[in-house]
Amino acid sequence: MTMTAPRPRYSTLSISLHWLMLILLVAVYACMNLREFYPKGSDIREGLKAWHFMLGLSVFLLVLVRIVARLAGGAPPITPQPPAWQTILAKVTHLALYALMLGMPIAGWVILSASGKAIPFFGLELPALVGPDKALAEQVKELHETTATVGYFLVGLHAVAALFHHYLVKDDTFRRMMPGSR
Repeated sequence: MTMTAPRPRYSTLSISLHWLMLILLVAVYACMNLREFYPKGSDIREGLKAWHFMLGLSVFLLVLVRIVARLAGGAPPITPQPPAWQTILAKVTHLALYALMLGMPIAGWVILSASGKAIPFFGLELPALVGPDKALAEQVKELHETTATVGYFLVGLHAVAALFHHYLVKDDTFRRMMPGSR
């Protein structure tokens, strides 16, 4: 039996999905932050909200693909291997990021559903997850907004950790997820 050396990088699919998810998350956050510059009820503000919903649901769908790709392909080892505490912290942070990318779109869908609003998705109208319930909509909206703030910190922590590993530790953590030639 021949043993093959572990691959040094994530698969092209995983790398592509990682960076696409970053672009989508930036767009989702940008839509909600930019809407504040426009008057309530204006076409631009309503358009930004609709794009926020649609892009958020796109995050949900793509993260499902990403999870399947991750489970199928595994993760290449970090060289040199980091201390156990860093590995545990990385796993917890990754789980929190996946929970964010799964939970936030579902929460947004529940907010729209409970508010009795349409759930737009690129020309389609998705079914409501719950019936109209103003109190539920407000509770989930508050949770959604708080979690969105936590999301900034999680994404920031993830980016800082990658840069820390690349520039200070000088391991291959960051290079494993960089696009480009192998």
